[in-house]
Amino acid sequence: MLVGAHVSPAGGPANAVRNGEERGCQAIQFFNQSPRAWRARVYTDEEIAAYRDALEGSPVQATLIHAVYLLNCASEDRELRDKSLNALTIALRSGDALGVQGVVIHAGSALKSGVDEAIGRAAAVIREALAESERCPLHLENTAGSGGTLGRSFRELADLIDKAGGDQRLGMCLDSCHLYASGFDVRTPESLTEVIDECATAVGLDRLGSLHINDSKTGLGSNVDRHAPLGEGDLGTQGCATFLSEPRFEGLPAIFEGPGVGGKAATPEDVKILKRLRKRGLKARAKQQA
Repeated sequence: MLVGAHVSPAGGPANAVRNGEERGCQAIQFFNQSPRAWRARVYTDEEIAAYRDALEGSPVQATLIHAVYLLNCASEDRELRDKSLNALTIALRSGDALGVQGVVIHAGSALKSGVDEAIGRAAAVIREALAESERCPLHLENTAGSGGTLGRSFRELADLIDKAGGDQRLGMCLDSCHLYASGFDVRTPESLTEVIDECATAVGLDRLGSLHINDSKTGLGSNVDRHAPLGEGDLGTQGCATFLSEPRFEGLPAIFEGPGVGGKAATPEDVKILKRLRKRGLKARAKQQA
């Protein structure tokens, strides 16, 4: 597992790599443009070259782009879907240029219509964005389920992938907080095993491309997406350690999004906590198997 954090790319993507290094990250995630504005950000050849130079010999081994929060591929509003398509296409093309491991996306929300209709609309946008880009994988993130968000269950993720054409570039990003809030108990090795078995059956673990490791401020099945500092939420140190030590997650980038110990973005201390929790989880599993 490659543990790391969401970092700022201010000044260009090369700075995201440097910010990851300063925090002791093996993996990083960053926004390719402002997460709360539609203004497109297209990287220059110089920025791309600087990013690749920064990665050369870096301890950062995996990078992810997170698409903007405003994006809603499932919207009933055609103008919003068009904006979402443009933003997603730019994110995927940025991923092509930089060679990232994937673009992570919240597929959208079924605000007024039924879930099936919303999945159909989102899938059409996703299919078109993939057609307008070349190589970069797209990771559909599971959701907590509030506000009609798509991806609250593995069946919804599977339906999104299937209706978007089943392209091999389509994968998923599993968020520990969102799993817990949507009713999946991931706090013990036994319960997490059942959850991942269900995921394997519904979607297939060959589609699992990345992870978000976040604690939850709210309880099991609350459907409320509220992150807590690592170990301070309902998942707690045991739940976070369990998630970080799941054998079927080996080799995947695992990104902490925050809030950190200072109440805001991730710090070097947060990444140290991640690594300690992972060691704790691995030790507990080894002891259980002995």
